[in-house]
Amino acid sequence: MTSTGTGGRTIKFGPFEVTKQVFLTTPYSFALVNLKPLIAGHILVCPHAPHQRITDLTPEETADLFTTVQLTQRLLARAYFPRPVPDAGSFSVAVQDGAAAGQTVPHVHVHVIPRQPGDLGTPDVVYVKMAGEEGNVGGALWDREMRRRPAPGGGLPRVDDDDRHPRGEEEMLEEAERYKALLREMGIE
Repeated sequence: MTSTGTGGRTIKFGPFEVTKQVFLTTPYSFALVNLKPLIAGHILVCPHAPHQRITDLTPEETADLFTTVQLTQRLLARAYFPRPVPDAGSFSVAVQDGAAAGQTVPHVHVHVIPRQPGDLGTPDVVYVKMAGEEGNVGGALWDREMRRRPAPGGGLPRVDDDDRHPRGEEEMLEEAERYKALLREMGIE
């Protein structure tokens, strides 16, 4: 059952108690306001179970997590996008899956960020900010608890489209076939 309350339950994001920041709960997930939002409306959606990686979630938890992401997008559209068309804006939806990807709280969380033209300069700046101190929600939580602060990891180099060239069909087909072979090894035909 989806609810705006926590049902008296204490909710933790990694080692941090965040019950008062939670505004939505579902059977397997919760959504909370972000301690360090990059822009207004930047929220987090997490599974109740403190899984560190997406691959640790059960199929039910995964489905619930991303259904909750969709619900929060609808909510944020109503809150931040021009009326009368609440779905007029866009979203950056991102997961930093592991420390090397910039995850500073060892608990799966999906960043849902409502976007408007020009809100951060160029659209991809959000990823630079997520990988930097601006997006280090874990660092801020650790600071608040006076514990050792993790530094954001990962940080993809800026992609310059001038240096990117389209691949040939043969190269893409080879890559697709490699992935198909790996899936077959995993028992997926």
